[in-house]
Amino acid sequence: MILKLIIFAVAGLFIYKFLGGKLPTLGRKSPHEKKLDEDTLVECEKCGTYVTVKESIIINGKYYCDECAD
Repeated sequence: MILKLIIFAVAGLFIYKFLGGKLPTLGRKSPHEKKLDEDTLVECEKCGTYVTVKESIIINGKYYCDECAD
């Protein structure tokens, strides 16, 4: 009986670690996750110019304008 509980606990821990240490959310977004609209202004990392999300280019998670992305 105790052996079964230990096996289930180890299996549960393995699944938890496999999922990245996060429990899955069912249709809910985390409060830290923001969705940017297409017309939201973001600052270019290189020159500081503000461009819309639609016009910007994302490189390694940072926003760049067309001229700086080249």
